[in-house]
Amino acid sequence: MIKINNISYRYPGQRQQVFNNFSIELSENRIYGLLGKNGTGKSTLLYLISGMLSPNTGNVYYDGIETRKRLPEVLTNMYLVAEEFKMPPMQLNKYVELVEPFYPRFNHEMLNRCLDTFELEKDLQLNQLSMGQKKKAFISIALAANTRLLLMDEPTNGLDIPSKSQFRKVVAECMTDDRTIIISTHQVHDVEQLLDHILILSEREMLLNAPVSEITEKYAFEVRTPGQLDDSIIYAEPSLQGNMVMARREEGDAETIINLELLFNAVTKGLLK
Repeated sequence: MIKINNISYRYPGQRQQVFNNFSIELSENRIYGLLGKNGTGKSTLLYLISGMLSPNTGNVYYDGIETRKRLPEVLTNMYLVAEEFKMPPMQLNKYVELVEPFYPRFNHEMLNRCLDTFELEKDLQLNQLSMGQKKKAFISIALAANTRLLLMDEPTNGLDIPSKSQFRKVVAECMTDDRTIIISTHQVHDVEQLLDHILILSEREMLLNAPVSEITEKYAFEVRTPGQLDDSIIYAEPSLQGNMVMARREEGDAETIINLELLFNAVTKGLLK
């Protein structure tokens, strides 16, 4: 679905490049988690994929079409939920009427389901909502647009604990076989059970590009006592419950649930060989 071919990008007025000869391909029917430290280019990558930024060199393609061209057949199949945004001074249902014509696959049933899960009314005045309510309204519209590609930049920022659970529910319910979702986030525990593919970005390169199934097949994420620390451990952190560890799975070991924080720290410290 997405092919990024040898791109370089530098913001105007800056000397340092964000990307240099960077390439990656992303498939459909995936929920990608895009992780990285501050300043590694996660948001920039989403904007390059959407065509809102153009690479200085190289190309970004959506289904074989360069996104920098901003053609209708691409824009109608793509939606970006930015980290920071403003909502217009109108009711939610009026805003939906304005947005819907731009997205041929707009799904009102999906919208209603999202609004119900988030406990939002259709006649809310958008510019009078709290930050968390605005984000829930925006996410609801983005999911209901039913685009084949959905880009989300820090979608759980500003959401309280119940709302984060609601967010996971609506994303899972609105995922379809022909859809791709890319979630850029620092709040890894908010989304780790949603993701089926992990991307870990460093300065200008991808440190990890792997499906969750492949990661959990190779590694275990668990709590161990000091007496259980052995040579299989790749990375460990102390906690009140014991040592949180990422370890190589041995034959016969049960599969465990991924811990993205442990994985991220192990990868960025260069411990996976």
